[in-house]
Amino acid sequence: MGKKNAFLDNVLGRRCVLVFVTKGRKMPNLQESNRKNMDVSDSKNSSYEQKADAQDVVSLVDDLLKKAVKSGASDVHFEPTGAELAVKFRLDGVLSTVETLPRSLSDNVIARLKVLGGLLTYRNDIPQEGRIEISRTQDDLIMDQRLAVFPTIHGQRAVVRLFYKNIELTELAQLGFSKHTYTALKKIAAKNQGVLLLTGPAGSGKSTTLAALLRHILKSFAGRSVVTLEDPVEIRIDGVTQVQITPHGQMTFPLGLRSLLRQDPQVLMIGEIRDAETARIAIEAGLTGHLLMSTMHSGSPAGAFLRLLEMGIEPYQVTSSVSAVLNQRLVRKLCTRCKRTEPRTSVRGKDRGQTAAFEAVGCDDCFSTGYKGRVLIAEMVQLDSQLRKAVLAKADLDELERILENKGHTNMLADGKRLVGDGITTQAELNTVCGIVSDDS
Repeated sequence: MGKKNAFLDNVLGRRCVLVFVTKGRKMPNLQESNRKNMDVSDSKNSSYEQKADAQDVVSLVDDLLKKAVKSGASDVHFEPTGAELAVKFRLDGVLSTVETLPRSLSDNVIARLKVLGGLLTYRNDIPQEGRIEISRTQDDLIMDQRLAVFPTIHGQRAVVRLFYKNIELTELAQLGFSKHTYTALKKIAAKNQGVLLLTGPAGSGKSTTLAALLRHILKSFAGRSVVTLEDPVEIRIDGVTQVQITPHGQMTFPLGLRSLLRQDPQVLMIGEIRDAETARIAIEAGLTGHLLMSTMHSGSPAGAFLRLLEMGIEPYQVTSSVSAVLNQRLVRKLCTRCKRTEPRTSVRGKDRGQTAAFEAVGCDDCFSTGYKGRVLIAEMVQLDSQLRKAVLAKADLDELERILENKGHTNMLADGKRLVGDGITTQAELNTVCGIVSDDS
């Protein structure tokens, strides 16, 4: 063929593309290891299928991340399967597939994400975590982008978490708490000592609530020394000394908390109580003239008390230090453009009768889900004499729940009913978030 050399490039599955390289031109950067065993469909539905070389993969990843931001997604999942790479967006807490890419692009897409996150591109056998730098075009919308990569049997799985600048959710009054809970939180913020614990799953708005509480304290009680220990620092707050914890390094939660107590802080916020040592120091701080706020994993307020006991905290320390436990979740809001009313019959106890309910329909504005945005539901438990006696007696979860029920405690389901009545969400969505199986299912 004279000065021309022919190369077979099997970039997109079974398609063979003949590439000619003339003298003076550089041969395309073909990665042989990524072109073996490629058996993907010839579907032309996705515009991304033609993006095969390095430059196209860069634009592909950029396009997907921009699309996620535009959609308001909180997470972007890149999940490899046996035949493709599924790209999923988490919109209002629900994961939906938005794109499927050929398996041939999987390694290159993940490699590009690693480059953006400053990870080791040559290590495919270990989990890695990093941060993606925010572009200038996203600076007004995005506060932080975190990347986590994990090896699976079909290749590497990557998740990008997006943190937005929600200027509407900076103040405590903007979060949507009921009047009772809002008043109780303000009273706790005015105290000089004690422990406030927030519980709930990941993505339930705990960090946003804590940040709003700290801003309220700074605004209402000027001159207080406020310090946080976080892993990582999620929301930057003016006027607060924020410390980044390195759990696998020397700056751990116990070490940082123990040292900070010698610097005379008045308000302390710990990102999470993860172990017995951190719990012990936190409880002691709440007993010695510090107002401490933190989060912990527990399904209910009553479960939080038992969790502290299981960590080795003495019952009398729990009853003397813990002021309250706030348990919260996020429920999806009905799309205001397409929601509609329909008469329903309520068959639950004293609510029996005809009620006006709202139905999720779906439109282009809400990506045909019927929901757009989320709102808070919460329950709060403050220790009184009866609960203190039960904790001191090491009562089990059922006993604590029974005491709360007899007191007329407003749980999350009851708190959410106000949103259903106001047409903000649906009973089905509320049941799903609260883990309740309806009679109709």
